[in-house]
Amino acid sequence: MSEVVVARTVAESRSERSEIIFPSDANALGNLFGGRLMQYIDLVGAMAASRHARAITVTASMDHLDFVAPVRVGDLLILKASVNRAYRTSMEVGVKAMVEDVRHNRMRHVSSAYLTYVAVEKDGTRIVVPQVIPETEHQKRRYEDAGRRREMRAGETQRKKEIRAALGDEWHI
Repeated sequence: MSEVVVARTVAESRSERSEIIFPSDANALGNLFGGRLMQYIDLVGAMAASRHARAITVTASMDHLDFVAPVRVGDLLILKASVNRAYRTSMEVGVKAMVEDVRHNRMRHVSSAYLTYVAVEKDGTRIVVPQVIPETEHQKRRYEDAGRRREMRAGETQRKKEIRAALGDEWHI
C-alpha cells in the first residue's frame, strides 16, 4: 500500500550550513577551492531535498553555478538552501552561499547554484515526492523560474543524446 504524498511549503525544506574556511580548504592564494565550495553546496542542497522528500536523495545535476566572489581563509561561510519546485520524483533546490563579516554584521554574496535531486528508496528505486507550496512572492518567482530551467535542461539533455548518437564511440571535447 503506497503512502499518500502531501504537498509541503518551501519553509519546511530550508536548510543551512556554516563553515569556517581553513588553510587546508584553500589554494595558494588563500581562496577556498571551487570544488570544496561545490561540495558544501551539494551537502546543504541534499539536506533541503531530503527534508522535503523525507527520503534519501541523490544528486542528479548541478547547473548554473556562479562563483561571484572569492571565499578566503578565515571567512565564515553560510550556505542556505530550499526546494524551489518538485516534479514527480525530482526536485530543484536553490543554494545561496554568503560570507558573514562578523565584525560589521554584514553578509557578502559569494555563490549561487541550482541542483536537481531525485528521491530514492535504499535500493535506488525512485519514489514520488511531495509538490511544493510557494507562499511568498519571492518563492513563487523561484517556482516559475525553476520550470523554465527544467525546460532548458530537457532541451540540453536531448541535444547531448543526439550528439552522442551521431558520434558513436568517438570521443570529442
